[in-house]
Formats: sequence, structure tokens, C-alpha cells
Amino acid sequence: MTEDTLQRYRMLVDQGDLKLDPVQELAARKLTSLSHAIRSYAPRAGIRGWAARLGFSNLCDNTIPVQGLYIYGGVGRGKSMLMELFFESIPIKAKKRIHFHAFLRDIHAEVHHRRQLSLYEGEGDPIPGMADGIADSIDLLCLDELEVRDIADAMIVGRLFEQLFERGVVVVSTSNRHPDDLYKDGLQRERFVPFIDLIKENLELLELEAARDYRLDSLAEAAVYHTPLGPIADQALDAAWARLTDEAIPVPDYVLVQGRRIHVPFAAHQVACFAFNDLCGQPLGPSDYMAIASQYSTLLVKGIPSMDDENKDKARRFVTLIDALYDHRTAFICSAAAPPDQLYKGKDGGFEFQRTVSRLIEMQAADYIRQKHLD
Repeated sequence: MTEDTLQRYRMLVDQGDLKLDPVQELAARKLTSLSHAIRSYAPRAGIRGWAARLGFSNLCDNTIPVQGLYIYGGVGRGKSMLMELFFESIPIKAKKRIHFHAFLRDIHAEVHHRRQLSLYEGEGDPIPGMADGIADSIDLLCLDELEVRDIADAMIVGRLFEQLFERGVVVVSTSNRHPDDLYKDGLQRERFVPFIDLIKENLELLELEAARDYRLDSLAEAAVYHTPLGPIADQALDAAWARLTDEAIPVPDYVLVQGRRIHVPFAAHQVACFAFNDLCGQPLGPSDYMAIASQYSTLLVKGIPSMDDENKDKARRFVTLIDALYDHRTAFICSAAAPPDQLYKGKDGGFEFQRTVSRLIEMQAADYIRQKHLD
């Protein structure tokens, strides 16, 4: 018999892989109850297709819509771990788990594809057809790290979710924010409010406010500044990524700054990874670095070179980047050509770089790493 979420959680605690946390245990209980409800749920039997169109949406008890779950809380609280336990334990085939940004990317691609092929002609709207396609293949949709950053995404996602809920798809989502804080202070946010109401109507809200950021406990015990450059440093950053993201597959992301999108090569679970030139070899400024530091709780940067007057522009941007990360208490892991006090050998700007040296040293300390990230 397959262990349910709560049983799997307790097994990990008994094995010493996890420390018992009452809030995590409550979430495991909620997910177990949801799992039992979904096992006997058969939405395709009554609330889709011809029955839905004729208004016979409740042909039998197992077609009554099941309320999903929205788990939110700060980084490192165990949301992704619990989602994985839940997804692996639920014995149904009609299920899908995907990172929200990958889901959003697929939605945009599908909308573009349908419009290119004119598949929506006569209907004027690609969303219902997309919802039919999803609902015909899955009963359970698990979304990691739900976050909305611009109004175009908000409108598409809101309308699609409305259609999915109408078709009986059960949604379980994790997020770092309460629904009321999604797209906070965004342009035309009043148009996004109906989506927030939709989430609160169809998903039970559960705050996972654990006592500690468990990821940072392990990070504080390991080296975060790796020098010199080479295979050993590369392996250390790869290991840090795996540890901080639960070995998540990295996906491209973006940061929105005053209507501009800054490309993020790899991201998962509020961790972003850049090559040095992606950040400091591009014409980025303080507002860009502040936005990156705000959006991600941990930043990995590969290949920081030794700098001098020949590349003082990169050095100046690096100073600005470190200031932004420090101000937001963003954890910083990097590979560099030299120790902090030997990174910059130029004369122009050397005085300003001394503050960066001091901060790079402080940012390696456990006390800094364990501080709460400021978004």
C-alpha cells in the first residue's frame, strides 16, 4: 500500500532526515486529506463534456468539485518538499506537477500556436480550448512557486484558472506570498483582483510559517565563496544549487524593472544563477540589481574574474550588485578567481571596492546567511 503524505513525512522524521515541525506536520495532514478526496474523485464522469453543457454537473457524489490547497510562506519552509511527498504519494495517473514559470511559458506558447494556426476562429478565444485540453488529460494540477509579475500574465492565467475550476480540475499550489500580496503594487492591479478572489474561493489557504529557513541552516555550515576558478569550484556551486533547490531542474526566469524584462538564465525556488558577465558585463544599474536582490533570496554567480583598470566598468557594476544583495540580505554563493581582498588590483575605484571586500567577507558568515531575506 502506498504511504500517504503524512506517513512519508513522519518516516523522514523517524529516519532523521527531517526535524519534526508542527506546522509542516499540519500541512502534511491537510495534503493527506486532500489525497483521500481526490482518489474517489471522477470529474470526467459528470462535470465535463456534454453533461456540463446541459447543466447536469453533479450526476453522482464523486463528481462534486474538490477544493484545492494554496500553501504559502517564506523561503526554506519546506513547501516544495511537502508538495513532492504529496505528488508522489497520490495514486492517480491523471496528474501533473510543474513549476509555475514553466507552466506560464507553456501557456503563452500554446496561445501563440493556436493563433498562428487560427484554431480559435469562430470562437474568438483560445482559452476555453486550452482548458478543455488540460482538463481532458489531468484531474490534479500541482504548481510550484506561483508568482505573477505583469498584467498580461495575470489576465491569461486568471481566465485559464477560471475555466479549469469550472471543469473540475483540482489545483494545489505553493507560493511565497499570500494571495492578497500577489502582483502587489503592480500596474492595473485592480484587473488582477478577480483572480485573487478566484484563488481564495477555490483553494484552501494554509500558511507554512515554520520556525526556521531549513535551507539556510545547511548553507551556513558550508563554504559559499569558492576560489580559484576551475572544476572544483564549479562542482561546489552545482552542489549548492542542488541542495538549495531540492535538485530542481533550472528554468529561465525574468525580473521586471520599469516595464523592462531582465533575463535570468536559471532559477528555481527563489534561487537564481548567473554567470558574472550576465550581471556585470551588461548595462545594468542600481534599480536592476535591487530588483534581482528583492526577487531572489539566494544568488549564485559563476566566474568572477580578477579585475583592474582595464575592466573597471565591470568592477563598478559588481560593487553596485554586492551593495544591493547586502541591503536585501540576499545569500550570495560564488566562484571567483581570487579571495575578496585580491579581486581588484586597479587604482581607479579601488577605495570604493574596499567596502565590497568587507561585505563579501561578512556575507560568508553564518550570522549573515541566517538573516531574513528582505524582499
